[in-house]
Amino acid sequence: MTLLLAAVLLAGTAPEAAVPPPPQRVRSVALAPGEACPRPAGDEVVVCAPLDEPYRIPKPLRRAEIAAKNQSWVNRVATMDEVGRVAGGLPDTCSAVGTGGQSGCTQSMMRAWAADRRQLARESAAVP
Repeated sequence: MTLLLAAVLLAGTAPEAAVPPPPQRVRSVALAPGEACPRPAGDEVVVCAPLDEPYRIPKPLRRAEIAAKNQSWVNRVATMDEVGRVAGGLPDTCSAVGTGGQSGCTQSMMRAWAADRRQLARESAAVP
């Protein structure tokens, strides 16, 4: 038993493998189309990225919708106001519930059209 305990204690004091130090220099290079990534000199690290694609996040993942918890209070209040108006059947809401609910259908369609246009403009202008 004491022999086993002594072996465990001595094993814990064994020297660890030597870890090489990190490189002294890291260089980030933006490459034009057709350029080759330069060779590292000595212990430097060279990170190359093309000019037309400077982001490491893939294109399909870049256009994520902003979660409700991360939106501004203006957007939250506007959403709550719209939901409350439609649920209550107030005038200009395009709702089948309540009096005058049908009066806002054209306005609702125009808001949806304008939102679609803004979204298309944002997508086309965001990343080439």
